[in-house]
Amino acid sequence: MPSTGKHIRATVFTPRLQALLRDHRGEDVFRLDENTVGVAGTALTHQILSARPATEFERPTFKPLHGRSIPRADALKLMQAIGSDVRAALKKPVSETVDLSGEWPHVGHVYLRDLVLGGDPYRLRILMDRILELTPKLTWALIAAGAAPSVRLQPEASAIAKLTAGASTYNDRRYAMGMYRRTAAPVCFTISTLVANALWLGSPFDKETSNRNILYEALRLLPPSWNILRNASPEYAALDSRIGPNDDVLILPLLSHRDPALWDDADEFRPERWDSINPGEQPGYLPFGHTSERCWGQHMVMPLAERLLDILRNDGLAVSPRQTTAEVPLAGLLGVFQVKVVRQ
Repeated sequence: MPSTGKHIRATVFTPRLQALLRDHRGEDVFRLDENTVGVAGTALTHQILSARPATEFERPTFKPLHGRSIPRADALKLMQAIGSDVRAALKKPVSETVDLSGEWPHVGHVYLRDLVLGGDPYRLRILMDRILELTPKLTWALIAAGAAPSVRLQPEASAIAKLTAGASTYNDRRYAMGMYRRTAAPVCFTISTLVANALWLGSPFDKETSNRNILYEALRLLPPSWNILRNASPEYAALDSRIGPNDDVLILPLLSHRDPALWDDADEFRPERWDSINPGEQPGYLPFGHTSERCWGQHMVMPLAERLLDILRNDGLAVSPRQTTAEVPLAGLLGVFQVKVVRQ
C-alpha cells in the first residue's frame, strides 16, 4: 500500500496481513479459520470487549509467566515503577551529541533503553535486546544465568530494577527478571516501532504539524497492537449468531483503522485529520485498546514518542529518499523494519 508524504513509499505487508486487508476490510464479522472469528465492526467490537473482563491469559503483558499467575496488584506495582522511570527519563536534558540516524526501529529502541534503564546492571539491560523477541529460549537462558548471583544496584538504577533486586532466592530472581523484561521491554519496543512507523509514513513532516497528530495518524495506519484476542466464551455467541460457542474472537483494529466507512481517504497519511477528531471518542480507533480495559502503558508511550519525534525533527532526520519500500512482518507489534533514517 502506498503511503503519502513527501515521497511515495510502498508499505509491503506480509501475505497474511495483506489478505486480511484485501478480503475483509469493511466487513464486521468473518470467519478466519475453523475455530476463530474475526471482528472489525465497531458496534460488535464494543459489545464483545464490554461483555466481560479480559482473563489473565488474554492480557498482552501480564499473562502467566512460566505458569505462575501475576496478581493484578503486582502488575500495578510494576507499571507504577516503570512509569516512575519514564517520568524521570522525560526530565533528562537531550544530549547534544545524540545521533538517531541509522536503521529503525533498532536505533530508537537502543536510545530508549539507555535513556530509561541506562543505570541498570548489564544482566538486566541485555534483556531489552530486540533479538530476544525471536528466541524465547535464549531469553530464559540469559535469565537463568543472570539470576544465579543476587542483583547489586548502583544508586542511579531504575525503579523497576529495584523491584527486581528485592528477590532473595534464585527462583524468585528468575521470576523477577522475567517480569523486568515483560514490563520494560514493551515500552521500548512499542515506542521505537511507533516512531519508525511515523517516520516511514510521513517524514519529512510539515513544520506546522504537531507531533501528537503525526503519532495518532501513525497509530491509525500501522497500529502496533493490531489485534485483540478473546478466547471462546458464551457471552460472545449470545451477541451474534455468526460466533459459535467454541469460537475464539480476534478483534482487528488493523481493519477498523482503515475502514473507508469510518475514515476519509482511509489509506492516506493525513495527520491534520486529528485537528477535528477526538481519538478517545472516534469509533473503531483502538490503538491502546477499548475503554473497558485501556492499556496501562499509553500514558508512557505518547510522551516518550513525542520526545523522540521532536529530537528527530529538530535534527533534520527523515527516511532516506533512496528507500521506497519497507516490509511489515507478521509479528506481535505491527510495524515496518529496516527503515533507513538519514539527515536531510
